[in-house]
Amino acid sequence: MTNFITDTSFWEIFPEAQINVLLVKGIGDNHSKENDPYLTKLLAEGKEAAKQFLTEEIFSQNLVVAQWRGAFSQFKTKKGARSSIEASLKRVSQDREFRPINPLVDIYNSISLEFAVPCGGEDLQKIVGDIHLGQAAGGEAFLPLGAEADAPALPGEIIYYDEEGAICRCLNWREAQRTMLTEESHDVIFFMESVTSEQATRANQAMQELKRRIADYFGVEGIDFVVDAEHRKVKA
Repeated sequence: MTNFITDTSFWEIFPEAQINVLLVKGIGDNHSKENDPYLTKLLAEGKEAAKQFLTEEIFSQNLVVAQWRGAFSQFKTKKGARSSIEASLKRVSQDREFRPINPLVDIYNSISLEFAVPCGGEDLQKIVGDIHLGQAAGGEAFLPLGAEADAPALPGEIIYYDEEGAICRCLNWREAQRTMLTEESHDVIFFMESVTSEQATRANQAMQELKRRIADYFGVEGIDFVVDAEHRKVKA
């Protein structure tokens, strides 16, 4: 049984944080559907909705971007690391398209855009032991998505990790190939991160919509949890 455990080291840096968690098991066909009109529409609508969070001419002065840059300044990061939602909003500001990857990823990307929340997912069948969120000791093995060489975590970096190494570095900045969602993923855990109460309100709404969309598309009901400083563990 895999558990999700938030370490004391995480709460020492982000005492007011909230992590929304969704467990979905028994997913069927997650194969890529590049021309699926439903998925294409979801991503296009997410992109359009995301524009409401880009009200400032200078990109870094938009509230969501500024909040997450502030959060990333509180722990050790690889140079240039940015929250996944900043990367998505940057693409929106450049009017770049979001194309389907696979249904699970497309659905959570559409939610991330619509609600301006960082969101990611891991394949539970590829996790070794429990999933932790906390500060890295340094040297945790990590093969980034799209890379051929190991890029181990830095001491003090905030990472998701299991017994084999890091599965996501700098909160949700970079995904590991080992546990990423693929067309063969059937049991999945999703995470949304918040470091302010306003972000948490949006994340709560986003999580319910993610849960609904996955149930509608795959016909499988997920179970969601809220992790905070008073409730630090989830049994998956």
